[in-house]
Amino acid sequence: MSVELTQDQEELQKAAVEFAKAELGSTPEADQDATFNRAGWDACGRFGVFGMPIPQEWGGLGLGLTPLLAVMEGLGYGSRDQGLLFSINAHLWTNSIPLLIYGTDDQRRQYLPRLSSGALVGANGASEPGAGSDVFSMRTTARRDGDDYVLNGTKTFVTNAPIFDLAVVYATIDPALGATGITAFIVERGFAGVSVGAKFDKLDLRTSPMAEMVFDNCRVPVANRLGREGRGVQVFEASMEWERGCILATSLGVMRRQLEACIAHARSRTQFGKPIGKFQSVANRIVDMKVRLETCRPLVYQIGRLKDRGKAAMQEAAMAKLYVSDCFVKSSLDAIQIFGGYGYMREQGVEQDLRDAVGGTLYSGTTEIQRNIIARSLGL
Repeated sequence: MSVELTQDQEELQKAAVEFAKAELGSTPEADQDATFNRAGWDACGRFGVFGMPIPQEWGGLGLGLTPLLAVMEGLGYGSRDQGLLFSINAHLWTNSIPLLIYGTDDQRRQYLPRLSSGALVGANGASEPGAGSDVFSMRTTARRDGDDYVLNGTKTFVTNAPIFDLAVVYATIDPALGATGITAFIVERGFAGVSVGAKFDKLDLRTSPMAEMVFDNCRVPVANRLGREGRGVQVFEASMEWERGCILATSLGVMRRQLEACIAHARSRTQFGKPIGKFQSVANRIVDMKVRLETCRPLVYQIGRLKDRGKAAMQEAAMAKLYVSDCFVKSSLDAIQIFGGYGYMREQGVEQDLRDAVGGTLYSGTTEIQRNIIARSLGL
Protein backbone atom coordinates (compact mmCIF):
# COMPACT_ATOMS: atom_id res chain seq x y z
CA MET A 1 0.00 0.00 0.00
CA SER A 2 1.63 3.25 -1.12
CA VAL A 3 1.34 6.57 0.68
CA GLU A 4 -0.15 9.24 -1.53
CA LEU A 5 -0.24 12.67 0.05
CA THR A 6 -2.38 15.36 -1.51
CA GLN A 7 -0.65 18.37 -3.02
CA ASP A 8 -1.61 20.46 0.00
CA GLN A 9 -0.20 17.84 2.36
CA GLU A 10 3.04 17.61 0.38
CA GLU A 11 3.42 21.38 0.46
CA LEU A 12 2.73 21.39 4.19
CA GLN A 13 5.38 18.73 4.71
CA LYS A 14 7.93 20.68 2.66
CA ALA A 15 7.13 23.79 4.70
CA ALA A 16 7.68 21.75 7.88
CA VAL A 17 11.08 20.58 6.64
CA GLU A 18 12.20 24.14 5.90
CA PHE A 19 10.78 25.37 9.21
CA ALA A 20 12.62 22.63 11.14
CA LYS A 21 15.92 23.36 9.41
CA ALA A 22 15.59 27.07 10.16
CA GLU A 23 14.06 27.00 13.66
CA LEU A 24 14.70 23.63 15.31
CA GLY A 25 18.43 23.20 15.07
CA SER A 26 20.25 21.09 17.63
CA THR A 27 23.86 20.49 18.64
CA PRO A 28 25.74 17.61 20.27
CA GLU A 29 26.14 19.92 23.29
CA ALA A 30 22.36 20.33 23.66
CA ASP A 31 21.98 16.55 23.59
CA GLN A 32 24.82 16.02 26.05
CA ASP A 33 23.54 18.70 28.45
CA ALA A 34 19.91 17.55 28.06
CA THR A 35 18.75 21.08 27.27
CA PHE A 36 15.09 21.52 26.40
CA ASN A 37 14.56 23.88 23.45
CA ARG A 38 11.79 26.15 24.71
CA ALA A 39 12.36 28.59 21.85
CA GLY A 40 11.80 25.71 19.43
CA TRP A 41 8.63 24.72 21.30
CA ASP A 42 7.26 28.25 21.00
CA ALA A 43 8.19 28.34 17.31
CA CYS A 44 6.24 25.10 16.77
CA GLY A 45 3.28 26.79 18.42
CA ARG A 46 3.48 29.67 15.96
CA PHE A 47 3.84 27.20 13.07
CA GLY A 48 0.58 25.59 14.19
CA VAL A 49 1.78 22.08 15.07
CA PHE A 50 -0.12 21.79 18.36
CA GLY A 51 -3.45 22.93 16.96
CA MET A 52 -3.60 20.92 13.75
CA PRO A 53 -5.83 18.04 14.99
CA ILE A 54 -8.00 20.27 17.20
CA PRO A 55 -11.25 21.71 15.76
CA GLN A 56 -11.39 25.45 15.25
CA GLU A 57 -14.20 25.84 17.78
CA TRP A 58 -11.72 24.78 20.49
CA GLY A 59 -8.87 26.98 19.32
CA GLY A 60 -7.19 24.64 16.84
CA LEU A 61 -6.76 24.57 13.07
CA GLY A 62 -9.10 21.64 12.40
CA LEU A 63 -6.86 20.07 9.74
CA GLY A 64 -7.16 16.46 10.91
CA LEU A 65 -4.56 13.82 11.66
CA THR A 66 -3.10 12.96 8.23
CA PRO A 67 -1.77 16.48 7.59
CA LEU A 68 -0.24 16.46 11.08
CA LEU A 69 1.51 13.14 10.37
CA ALA A 70 2.92 14.67 7.20
CA VAL A 71 4.17 17.64 9.21
CA MET A 72 5.68 15.44 11.93
CA GLU A 73 7.53 13.40 9.30
CA GLY A 74 8.83 16.67 7.87
CA LEU A 75 9.97 17.88 11.29
CA GLY A 76 11.77 14.58 11.86
CA TYR A 77 13.57 14.99 8.55
CA GLY A 78 14.52 18.62 9.10
CA SER A 79 15.58 18.58 12.76
CA ARG A 80 17.96 16.45 14.78
CA ASP A 81 16.25 17.51 18.02
CA GLN A 82 14.18 14.37 18.40
CA GLY A 83 13.77 15.09 22.11
CA LEU A 84 11.81 18.25 21.36
CA LEU A 85 9.63 16.37 18.88
CA PHE A 86 9.05 13.62 21.44
CA SER A 87 7.87 16.21 23.96
CA ILE A 88 5.49 17.58 21.34
CA ASN A 89 4.12 14.10 20.71
CA ALA A 90 3.55 13.50 24.42
CA HIS A 91 1.74 16.83 24.67
CA LEU A 92 -0.52 16.09 21.70
CA TRP A 93 -1.53 12.48 22.29
CA THR A 94 -1.78 12.34 26.09
CA ASN A 95 -3.29 15.78 26.75
CA SER A 96 -4.96 17.46 23.79
CA ILE A 97 -6.56 14.33 22.32
CA PRO A 98 -8.08 12.90 25.54
CA LEU A 99 -9.34 16.38 26.45
CA LEU A 100 -10.90 16.70 23.00
CA ILE A 101 -12.56 13.28 23.20
CA TYR A 102 -13.58 13.06 26.85
CA GLY A 103 -13.50 16.63 28.13
CA THR A 104 -16.59 18.64 28.96
CA ASP A 105 -17.28 21.78 26.97
CA ASP A 106 -16.05 23.84 29.92
CA GLN A 107 -12.80 21.84 30.07
CA ARG A 108 -12.26 22.14 26.33
CA ARG A 109 -12.97 25.86 26.44
CA GLN A 110 -10.60 26.37 29.36
CA TYR A 111 -7.63 24.29 28.22
CA LEU A 112 -7.66 23.35 24.53
CA PRO A 113 -6.96 26.83 23.08
CA ARG A 114 -3.83 27.14 25.23
CA LEU A 115 -2.74 23.57 24.53
CA SER A 116 -3.28 24.24 20.81
CA SER A 117 -1.07 27.32 20.86
CA GLY A 118 1.67 25.72 22.95
CA ALA A 119 1.12 28.22 25.76
CA LEU A 120 0.54 25.23 28.04
CA VAL A 121 2.92 22.26 28.13
CA GLY A 122 1.18 18.93 28.68
CA ALA A 123 2.34 15.82 30.57
CA ASN A 124 0.90 12.39 31.33
CA GLY A 125 0.88 10.77 34.77
CA ALA A 126 0.24 7.06 34.30
CA SER A 127 3.31 4.86 34.97
CA GLU A 128 4.31 4.24 38.58
CA PRO A 129 7.44 2.93 40.34
CA GLY A 130 7.28 -0.84 40.59
CA ALA A 131 4.33 -1.23 38.22
CA GLY A 132 6.23 -1.25 34.92
CA SER A 133 4.04 -2.31 32.03
CA ASP A 134 1.22 -3.27 34.42
CA VAL A 135 -0.01 0.30 34.27
CA PHE A 136 -3.42 -0.37 35.83
CA SER A 137 -1.96 -1.82 39.03
CA MET A 138 -1.50 1.73 40.23
CA ARG A 139 -1.26 2.81 43.84
CA THR A 140 -2.05 6.49 43.34
CA THR A 141 -5.39 7.08 45.00
CA ALA A 142 -8.13 9.66 44.52
CA ARG A 143 -10.46 10.19 47.50
CA ARG A 144 -13.59 12.27 47.05
CA ASP A 145 -13.82 15.10 49.58
CA GLY A 146 -16.69 17.45 48.90
CA ASP A 147 -16.07 19.38 45.70
CA ASP A 148 -12.53 18.01 45.40
CA TYR A 149 -10.64 14.78 44.95
CA VAL A 150 -7.53 14.30 47.09
CA LEU A 151 -4.71 12.58 45.17
CA ASN A 152 -1.84 10.72 46.82
CA GLY A 153 0.88 8.77 45.06
CA THR A 154 3.85 8.96 42.71
CA LYS A 155 4.11 8.82 38.92
CA THR A 156 7.37 8.03 37.18
CA PHE A 157 8.86 8.38 33.67
CA VAL A 158 6.69 11.46 33.16
CA THR A 159 7.72 13.16 29.92
CA ASN A 160 7.65 16.97 30.23
CA ALA A 161 7.24 16.79 34.03
CA PRO A 162 9.97 19.40 34.75
CA ILE A 163 8.28 21.89 32.39
CA PHE A 164 4.62 20.87 32.59
CA ASP A 165 1.72 23.24 33.03
CA LEU A 166 -1.08 20.68 32.73
CA ALA A 167 -1.13 16.92 33.25
CA VAL A 168 -3.66 14.18 32.67
CA VAL A 169 -3.19 11.98 35.71
CA TYR A 170 -4.67 8.56 36.43
CA ALA A 171 -5.58 7.38 39.94
CA THR A 172 -7.86 4.80 41.52
CA ILE A 173 -10.91 5.70 43.56
CA ASP A 174 -10.79 2.22 45.13
CA PRO A 175 -7.91 -0.28 44.66
CA ALA A 176 -10.36 -3.15 45.29
CA LEU A 177 -12.16 -2.25 42.05
CA GLY A 178 -9.08 -2.97 39.93
CA ALA A 179 -9.23 -1.43 36.46
CA THR A 180 -12.81 -0.28 36.99
CA GLY A 181 -11.64 2.09 39.73
CA ILE A 182 -9.19 4.00 37.53
CA THR A 183 -10.20 7.60 36.92
CA ALA A 184 -8.55 10.40 34.94
CA PHE A 185 -7.95 13.93 36.22
CA ILE A 186 -6.71 17.22 34.79
CA VAL A 187 -4.04 18.55 37.14
CA GLU A 188 -2.58 22.03 36.90
CA ARG A 189 0.96 22.76 38.00
CA GLY A 190 -0.29 25.35 40.48
CA PHE A 191 -2.48 22.94 42.42
CA ALA A 192 -1.31 22.55 46.02
CA GLY A 193 0.27 19.18 46.78
CA VAL A 194 1.82 18.41 43.38
CA SER A 195 5.62 18.45 43.03
CA VAL A 196 8.20 17.32 40.51
CA GLY A 197 11.37 15.36 41.26
CA ALA A 198 14.83 15.69 39.74
CA LYS A 199 15.19 15.14 35.99
CA PHE A 200 16.11 11.63 34.88
CA ASP A 201 19.40 11.21 33.01
CA LYS A 202 18.35 9.20 29.94
CA LEU A 203 20.15 7.32 27.18
CA ASP A 204 18.13 8.89 24.39
CA LEU A 205 15.77 11.76 23.59
CA ARG A 206 17.83 13.68 26.12
CA THR A 207 16.42 17.10 25.25
CA SER A 208 12.95 15.88 26.29
CA PRO A 209 12.85 16.35 30.09
CA MET A 210 11.51 13.52 32.22
CA ALA A 211 10.99 13.19 35.98
CA GLU A 212 8.77 11.83 38.72
CA MET A 213 5.57 13.60 39.70
CA VAL A 214 4.50 13.35 43.35
CA PHE A 215 1.01 13.97 44.74
CA ASP A 216 0.80 14.67 48.46
CA ASN A 217 -2.80 15.42 49.45
CA CYS A 218 -3.15 17.21 46.11
CA ARG A 219 -6.64 18.68 45.84
CA VAL A 220 -8.17 18.49 42.38
CA PRO A 221 -11.62 20.01 41.77
CA VAL A 222 -14.36 17.59 40.75
CA ALA A 223 -14.76 19.84 37.70
CA ASN A 224 -11.28 18.62 36.64
CA ARG A 225 -12.22 14.97 36.50
CA LEU A 226 -11.79 13.83 32.90
CA GLY A 227 -14.71 11.59 32.04
CA ARG A 228 -16.77 9.66 34.57
CA GLU A 229 -15.47 7.88 37.66
CA GLY A 230 -14.05 4.51 36.70
CA ARG A 231 -13.66 5.48 33.05
CA GLY A 232 -9.92 6.15 33.26
CA VAL A 233 -8.91 2.97 31.46
CA GLN A 234 -10.98 4.01 28.45
CA VAL A 235 -9.43 7.50 28.48
CA PHE A 236 -5.92 6.06 28.78
CA GLU A 237 -6.36 3.45 26.06
CA ALA A 238 -7.79 6.04 23.67
CA SER A 239 -4.80 8.30 24.18
CA MET A 240 -2.42 5.34 23.75
CA GLU A 241 -4.15 4.34 20.51
CA TRP A 242 -3.39 7.78 19.07
CA GLU A 243 0.10 7.92 20.58
CA ARG A 244 1.24 4.48 19.48
CA GLY A 245 0.02 5.05 15.97
CA CYS A 246 1.42 8.54 15.53
CA ILE A 247 4.44 9.05 17.76
CA LEU A 248 6.86 7.48 15.28
CA ALA A 249 5.88 9.69 12.34
CA THR A 250 8.94 11.78 13.20
CA SER A 251 11.04 8.61 12.92
CA LEU A 252 9.98 8.26 9.29
CA GLY A 253 11.63 11.61 8.63
CA VAL A 254 14.80 10.54 10.41
CA MET A 255 14.92 7.27 8.47
CA ARG A 256 14.53 9.18 5.21
CA ARG A 257 17.34 11.56 6.18
CA GLN A 258 19.51 8.61 7.20
CA LEU A 259 18.91 6.88 3.86
CA GLU A 260 19.82 9.96 1.84
CA ALA A 261 22.95 10.57 3.92
CA CYS A 262 24.07 6.94 3.57
CA ILE A 263 23.55 6.97 -0.20
CA ALA A 264 25.57 10.19 -0.54
CA HIS A 265 28.33 8.79 1.69
CA ALA A 266 28.43 5.46 -0.18
CA ARG A 267 28.84 7.32 -3.47
CA SER A 268 31.58 9.70 -2.28
CA ARG A 269 33.60 7.55 0.12
CA THR A 270 36.19 5.41 -1.66
CA GLN A 271 38.01 2.32 -0.45
CA PHE A 272 40.29 0.08 -2.45
CA GLY A 273 39.93 2.35 -5.45
CA LYS A 274 36.13 2.53 -5.75
CA PRO A 275 33.10 4.02 -3.98
CA ILE A 276 32.04 1.89 -1.05
CA GLY A 277 28.52 1.69 -2.49
CA LYS A 278 29.93 -0.69 -5.09
CA PHE A 279 30.60 -3.23 -2.36
CA GLN A 280 27.63 -5.54 -2.01
CA SER A 281 27.82 -5.58 1.79
CA VAL A 282 27.33 -1.80 1.86
CA ALA A 283 24.75 -1.69 -0.93
CA ASN A 284 22.68 -4.40 0.76
CA ARG A 285 22.46 -2.39 3.99
CA ILE A 286 21.21 0.63 2.06
CA VAL A 287 18.67 -1.50 0.21
CA ASP A 288 17.39 -2.81 3.55
CA MET A 289 17.07 0.75 4.83
CA LYS A 290 15.02 1.69 1.78
CA VAL A 291 12.73 -1.32 2.15
CA ARG A 292 12.16 -0.57 5.83
CA LEU A 293 11.26 3.05 5.14
CA GLU A 294 8.81 2.20 2.37
CA THR A 295 7.09 -0.48 4.46
CA CYS A 296 6.93 1.70 7.59
CA ARG A 297 5.27 4.74 6.03
CA PRO A 298 1.96 3.02 5.05
CA LEU A 299 1.55 1.62 8.57
CA VAL A 300 1.79 5.09 10.11
CA TYR A 301 -0.34 6.92 7.54
CA GLN A 302 -3.01 4.23 7.78
CA ILE A 303 -3.63 5.50 11.34
CA GLY A 304 -4.29 8.96 9.94
CA ARG A 305 -6.79 7.67 7.41
CA LEU A 306 -8.64 5.63 10.02
CA LYS A 307 -8.83 8.34 12.69
CA ASP A 308 -9.82 11.01 10.18
CA ARG A 309 -12.78 8.77 9.32
CA GLY A 310 -13.66 8.29 13.00
CA LYS A 311 -12.63 4.63 13.05
CA ALA A 312 -10.81 2.61 15.71
CA ALA A 313 -7.16 1.75 15.10
CA MET A 314 -6.01 -0.19 18.17
CA GLN A 315 -4.57 -3.15 16.26
CA GLU A 316 -3.15 -0.95 13.51
CA ALA A 317 -1.53 1.39 16.04
CA ALA A 318 0.13 -1.53 17.83
CA MET A 319 1.42 -2.92 14.53
CA ALA A 320 2.82 0.46 13.52
CA LYS A 321 4.51 0.93 16.89
CA LEU A 322 5.97 -2.58 16.87
CA TYR A 323 7.27 -2.52 13.31
CA VAL A 324 8.47 1.07 12.95
CA SER A 325 10.35 1.08 16.26
CA ASP A 326 12.17 -2.11 15.29
CA CYS A 327 12.99 -0.81 11.82
CA PHE A 328 14.26 2.51 13.19
CA VAL A 329 16.78 0.71 15.42
CA LYS A 330 17.94 -1.58 12.61
CA SER A 331 18.34 1.27 10.11
CA SER A 332 20.25 3.34 12.66
CA LEU A 333 22.63 0.44 13.24
CA ASP A 334 23.07 0.09 9.47
CA ALA A 335 23.82 3.80 9.17
CA ILE A 336 26.58 3.55 11.77
CA GLN A 337 28.13 0.59 9.93
CA ILE A 338 28.02 2.46 6.62
CA PHE A 339 29.69 5.55 8.09
CA GLY A 340 32.17 3.38 10.00
CA GLY A 341 34.33 5.21 12.51
CA TYR A 342 32.75 8.54 11.58
CA GLY A 343 29.33 7.17 12.47
CA TYR A 344 30.65 6.36 15.93
CA MET A 345 31.57 9.99 16.59
CA ARG A 346 29.13 12.41 18.23
CA GLU A 347 29.66 15.24 15.76
CA GLN A 348 28.39 13.11 12.86
CA GLY A 349 24.99 12.75 14.55
CA VAL A 350 24.45 9.14 13.46
CA GLU A 351 25.09 7.69 16.90
CA GLN A 352 22.46 10.05 18.34
CA ASP A 353 19.91 8.68 15.89
CA LEU A 354 20.62 5.19 17.22
CA ARG A 355 20.22 6.27 20.84
CA ASP A 356 17.00 8.10 20.01
CA ALA A 357 15.71 5.00 18.24
CA VAL A 358 16.10 2.67 21.21
CA GLY A 359 13.39 4.36 23.27
CA GLY A 360 10.83 3.55 20.58
CA THR A 361 10.91 -0.08 21.69
CA LEU A 362 9.99 0.97 25.25
CA TYR A 363 7.81 4.08 25.50
CA SER A 364 4.03 4.00 24.83
CA GLY A 365 4.13 0.31 25.64
CA THR A 366 7.10 -2.00 25.09
CA THR A 367 7.55 -4.17 22.03
CA GLU A 368 6.22 -7.07 24.08
CA ILE A 369 3.08 -5.13 25.01
CA GLN A 370 2.42 -4.35 21.35
CA ARG A 371 2.64 -8.04 20.51
CA ASN A 372 0.18 -8.81 23.29
CA ILE A 373 -2.28 -6.23 21.93
CA ILE A 374 -2.02 -7.63 18.42
CA ALA A 375 -2.42 -11.20 19.68
CA ARG A 376 -5.58 -10.29 21.61
CA SER A 377 -7.02 -8.59 18.56
CA LEU A 378 -6.52 -11.88 16.70
CA GLY A 379 -8.43 -13.77 19.36
CA LEU A 380 -5.33 -15.42 20.84
